[in-house]
Amino acid sequence: MISQRTNMDWLLRDLAESVPQTKHVVVLSADGLRMAQYGTDTDTADRLAAACAGLQSLARAVADELPQGDGRMRMVVIEMAGGFFYLMAAGPRAYLAVLAEEGVDAGLMGQRMRDLVARIGEHLTAPARVDGPTG
Repeated sequence: MISQRTNMDWLLRDLAESVPQTKHVVVLSADGLRMAQYGTDTDTADRLAAACAGLQSLARAVADELPQGDGRMRMVVIEMAGGFFYLMAAGPRAYLAVLAEEGVDAGLMGQRMRDLVARIGEHLTAPARVDGPTG
């Protein structure tokens, strides 16, 4: 598990360094648990992951209102004073989140996030939680 996280951290660093103005990159599970991070401290990454869980849930509720949609959230982009926030589905029960400063190339960010998810999507999948012992 540690070697997978180290590999993921390297890939997240590659995303951050390839898109100028990138501040924080976090991989999280659907229930808001941080799985990996780059460019941020653990407390900030945990807060972002928790906020993302609520945001992806809201996006899914809105997606359910589209008659031809399948109810899945693919990407959410929020523009705010000071920068942009991106949240992208990265596999079953896993998400990739990026916080970037103003001036970020939005097209480049979207492309690099899609490329990263396509390259390592299976590694970004969060396992389902089990509430009790199995057997």
